[in-house]
Amino acid sequence: MRTQRPGRHELGQNFLIDRKTIATVVGLVADTTGPVVEIGAGDGALTLPLHRLGRRLTAIELDDRRAARLAGRVPAPTEIVTADFLRFSLPTTPHVLVGNLPFHLTTAMLRHVLHAPGWTEAVLLVQWEVARRRAGVGGATMMTAQWWPWFEFRLVARVPATAFRPMPGVDGGVLTMTRRTRPLVGHADRERYQAFVRRAFTGRGRGIDEILAASRETRRWLREEGVPPTALPKSLTAPQWAEVFRLQRGSPVRARGASPNRTAPRR
Repeated sequence: MRTQRPGRHELGQNFLIDRKTIATVVGLVADTTGPVVEIGAGDGALTLPLHRLGRRLTAIELDDRRAARLAGRVPAPTEIVTADFLRFSLPTTPHVLVGNLPFHLTTAMLRHVLHAPGWTEAVLLVQWEVARRRAGVGGATMMTAQWWPWFEFRLVARVPATAFRPMPGVDGGVLTMTRRTRPLVGHADRERYQAFVRRAFTGRGRGIDEILAASRETRRWLREEGVPPTALPKSLTAPQWAEVFRLQRGSPVRARGASPNRTAPRR
C-alpha cells in the first residue's frame, strides 16, 4: 500500500492506515448492494479496495490536490469528485455510504447523512465515543432516539488511534446505519415525533412517568414492558419510543403536576 502523505491540519485529516480496519470496512460494504458513495477519499486507502468490488463508486474529497492525484490512480468507472461533503447533494436513488469522517466534523456530517434521502446503508468510521452514543451503548442519546424509528445503528468495532496518520488523540469506531424498510413511525410524523423526543429528554421529572406526564394507558403499557416509573428517557428502546409516542399522541408535559394536554383523536 502506498505511504499516506501527512494530512492537512486545516482539513482535520487523519488517514486510515490499518489494513485490518480497512478490510473490516470494505467487507461491510461488500455485504451490501448498489452504487457506493465514499465520504473523504483522501489518498485512497478505502477507495482502491472499494473500486475492486466492481460497483459504481463516487469518491468525494475536499482537498483538490489529493483528489487530482487519486483520480490518476483509479480507473473508470470510479469517479473522484472534489467537493465539500456538507454541501454535496447525495443521490436520491438507492446507494451505500462509506467513509472515514473527520473527527471534528462527525456530528455535522452525521446530521447531513441522516437528513439525506436515497442511501440504504452507511458504514462510517467516527470517534469512538460518538459511535457508542449513536449505537445506544449505555442508553440512547436524544439524537439517536430522534432517528431510531427510521434507522438502525450498530457498533461494529473499536479502532485504536494508532490506526491513523497523523495519530488523533482518541480512538475511532466503526458504526453502521441501516435505513429501515418499515419505519416505526410514519414519515409524515417525523417532525412531531422528534419534537416529542426533544421535550422528553429536556423535560423535568424524576423519571419517565413524570417527564411525560404519562397517561394511564401509557403507565400501564410501560409496566407491562418492565420499564419502571423512575427510568430515564435514555432507557427506552426504539420500539418503545415509537409506542410511547403513539400512546401519548406526541404531547409530553414538562411541568410536574400539570394537567395533560387535550389532543386530537388518534389517527
